Amino acid sequence: MADGKLSKPDKDFSKEVDSQLPEAQALSKSNLLAAIEKLSSLEKQTRQASDLASTSRLLVGIVTLCKDRADWKQLNEQVIALSKKHGQLKQAITKMVQVVMEFIPDAPSAETKLSVIETLRTVTEGRIFVEVERARVTRMLSDMKKEQGDQKAARDILCELQVETFGSMARREKTEFILEQVQLCIDTEDWTQAGILSRKISSTRYFARKPKLTPAEEEKQKKELEEKEKNRSVDDPPIEKPEDVTDLKLRFYEQQITLAKHDNNYLEACKHYRAVLDTESVEESPEQLRAVLQRVIYFIILAPHNNEQSDLLHRIHRDTRNDMIETEQSLLKLFTVSELMRWPVVAQRYGPHLCRTDVFAAKAPAAASKEPGDGKAYERFEDLRKRVIEHNVRVVAKYYTRIRLPRLCQLLDLDEEETEKYISELVTAKTIFARIDRPARIVNFAKQRGPDKVLNEWSSDMKSLLGLLERIDHLITKEEMMARIRTTKVQ
Repeated sequence: MADGKLSKPDKDFSKEVDSQLPEAQALSKSNLLAAIEKLSSLEKQTRQASDLASTSRLLVGIVTLCKDRADWKQLNEQVIALSKKHGQLKQAITKMVQVVMEFIPDAPSAETKLSVIETLRTVTEGRIFVEVERARVTRMLSDMKKEQGDQKAARDILCELQVETFGSMARREKTEFILEQVQLCIDTEDWTQAGILSRKISSTRYFARKPKLTPAEEEKQKKELEEKEKNRSVDDPPIEKPEDVTDLKLRFYEQQITLAKHDNNYLEACKHYRAVLDTESVEESPEQLRAVLQRVIYFIILAPHNNEQSDLLHRIHRDTRNDMIETEQSLLKLFTVSELMRWPVVAQRYGPHLCRTDVFAAKAPAAASKEPGDGKAYERFEDLRKRVIEHNVRVVAKYYTRIRLPRLCQLLDLDEEETEKYISELVTAKTIFARIDRPARIVNFAKQRGPDKVLNEWSSDMKSLLGLLERIDHLITKEEMMARIRTTKVQ
């Protein structure tokens, strides 16, 4: 084979294969080894003549005889022996491996299945032309370990595959493999490995909604795919056909949300939920739509304040679909206006509703509790209180230049120690500017300006003032000239 094209065989053994296969099948009923020997001698001739079709039929015929006679040990031996033959054709090996893979579900016991899988893994190891088959067999082995309850073994077996480098594997199957690897890591709480593997799906454009095509566009697309398939060589990857990947998209973002929740990365969790919103199946289901909209709001208000969070918060607030969830919409609105909101009032008004979801909890879970969820619901409720307090501090800093500490504590519903703590955190994050005078018990939010800055501002203000005066003078002169012209015309 050269440049992906099959070379012409030196001789066609089709007639010999047609005659000897039935004879071998009949002989195998009494003497399996003799039948295999009969086909093996012919296989040598077809292989040396580069007759791919006949060689493939013979390899498949030999392993089928072993399977029909339920001699699984002989099957394993023949697979290894045939794959090691000198000058064995790659496509023939691929065909044999694919057929043997179909035999695995018919194995009488788990031990037999395991022996066939290990044989195929041995045969396919290090051979690029059967990398896809090796990946599928490895997944079978991983599934067996998973069914046996050995999650870690299943993870280790499947994660050894670098499927992102497989050029001959279809994109959908490749994505399914990576998602399965990530899920096994999440199930075994290997969060670091799960994060690394999830980044192998670097582009989410594959999950983007496909535009609806007209019948004419669909027909044109179909013809283009058929033309590409005709021109595709044997070594080229399969042509990607437009298909619905909603199931992969939802599974991918579910895993990303789980990882974001584990790392308390609320802003990323919000972004992932917004990506889920842009799914046709979610938009058409009112229950799913409500649940996703709620979580978008929950995680954007839980995210620490910064420019990106503030911009996204206001964009979410303008979403008209939030009318479906009035309670969450009213809570979100409190964070968009520069007004104080007392935490006791917020907790009393919204707490019971929020804690009915799996996102928040008013009480910390018991040590031995096995409630569904990620176990961080109470931590998120405490983070909500923290975001309310931080919002109030920013509002006070906006309206006050100096304020006494007792009065600030009263506005924030905190004691002095907690008040200093939150002010210090916001100053460290460079969200506000503040200085605390402890002896005088005064908090100063006004940033002191140096002489240079004051002079620069004064110079800028004077320049602006002079510019306005010049413009006023020009307008007055223009009006006087227009008045003279009108007087002259009247006379």
